[in-house]
Amino acid sequence: MVAMTKKVKTFEVTFSDPTKNYYSSGDKVAGRIVVEVSELTKVSAMKIIGAGCAKVEYAKGKQRCREEIEYLKYEEIVHLDDQPIDVDGTVTLRPGKRYEYIFGFELPQHGQLVSSYKGKFGYVQYYVKAVMERPSQPALECKKNFEVEEPLDVNTTDLMAPVGGTKEKKVTCMFIPDGQVSLTAKIDRKGFCEGEEICINAKFENTCSRIVVPKAAIVAKHTYQANGRTKVFRQKLTSVRGNHIISGMCDAWQGKTMRVPKIKPSILGCNIIRVEYALMIYVHIPGSDKLILELPLVIGTIPYNGFGSRTNSMSSQEGSTASNSWVSLGMPSAPPSYSDISRDYRLDSPMTPLLDDYDGSDSPIFMHAPEFQYPPPPAYTEVDEDYNGNAQMLQVC
Repeated sequence: MVAMTKKVKTFEVTFSDPTKNYYSSGDKVAGRIVVEVSELTKVSAMKIIGAGCAKVEYAKGKQRCREEIEYLKYEEIVHLDDQPIDVDGTVTLRPGKRYEYIFGFELPQHGQLVSSYKGKFGYVQYYVKAVMERPSQPALECKKNFEVEEPLDVNTTDLMAPVGGTKEKKVTCMFIPDGQVSLTAKIDRKGFCEGEEICINAKFENTCSRIVVPKAAIVAKHTYQANGRTKVFRQKLTSVRGNHIISGMCDAWQGKTMRVPKIKPSILGCNIIRVEYALMIYVHIPGSDKLILELPLVIGTIPYNGFGSRTNSMSSQEGSTASNSWVSLGMPSAPPSYSDISRDYRLDSPMTPLLDDYDGSDSPIFMHAPEFQYPPPPAYTEVDEDYNGNAQMLQVC
C-alpha cells in the first residue's frame, strides 16, 4: 500500500489466493485492486501492470556495473462492474463505499521465466503494480510482489547419472618431497532437492608425514555479470567431516550421508545471474593447500521419485551389504572406536565463507595425539546407526 492523500483512504493490491506461496510459468495471477476514498474522487483510468526482471548492480572501483533483463511485461486497463461513466470518461468514487477492480493475467510459458532470487549483488523480482490516474492530479501507485519458482525435475537422465572424480596432491616440506595425499569420490546422482540425502562413497590415502582430515561440504556459487564483467560469490552451506588420517593410512567412506539444507533451486537459465551448487570433497593438509574435488550438483523442485537406474541402485545396495555383512551374521560387535564417537561432535559451522575455512587445530603437522576430550564410549550393546557410513582404517599398500 502507498501513503494516502486526504481523498484516498485505501489503495492496495490483493491476490485471489493469499495462501499461494509461489507461481510458475503458465499460472494465472489474479486478484483485485481495493480502493476507498474520503471524499468524491474522479478516476480517469485504473491500470494494472505485471512486471518481472533480473537486475545486477555492483561497484568495480569507481565504475558502477549494472545490467538488467526483462522477463515479464503486462499492462491492462481494468474497470469497475456496474459503475456509471461520466460524460468526460471518468468514474466518480464516493466515500463510504469499497470499490474493487478485478484483474487477472497468465504468466509466460515454460522457458521464458526464471525463479525469483535475491542475492548479494543482484535479484530476480516479480510484482503487480496498480496505477490510478486522476484528472489534473498526480497518478497514485501501489505495488505487491509475488514469487516465481520454475519447476526443475531432478529425475531427468542427465541429473540421474552418477558423478565422480579423483584428485591427488604431492606434499613437500622445505622443498623436500613428503609423500602425497589422494582422494577418489563418487555420488549416485547429480540432481537433488531440499531435504534429500546425498550418499558419498570416497577413499582417502595419506602417504605424507602429516595428519590430515577429510571433509565434505555443499557450496553455492553465485555468478553476476554486468558491463562485460563477472563477479563470483562463493559460500559454504553445510558440511561434515571424517576421521583424522595418520601417515601411511587411508580412510574409506561407504555411504556417508549429507542432507541438502533449505536452499533455493539452481538458477541456470538467466544470462546475468547464475546460482550453481557443488559437493566439495576435500582434505585439510596442515602447512599446505587443501586437496579439493568438486562434484557438480543441481538443486531442483521436483524430488527424486525412487525409480533411478538399476546400476545406481545395485551399486548402493552392494556398498551397504559389504559394510553390514558381519552384522547380518550375528557376530559379536567390536568395542566402539573413539574416533567414530568424535566424528559427529565436531562439525564445521554452516554458512561460512570458504576463505574462512581454516581449521588450525584439526591436523597438526607433526603426529601427536589431538587435545580433543573424547566422551565416554557407549556400551558394547549399542549399535551405531551409521554402520554403512563409518570410515574404515586400512593400511596403505
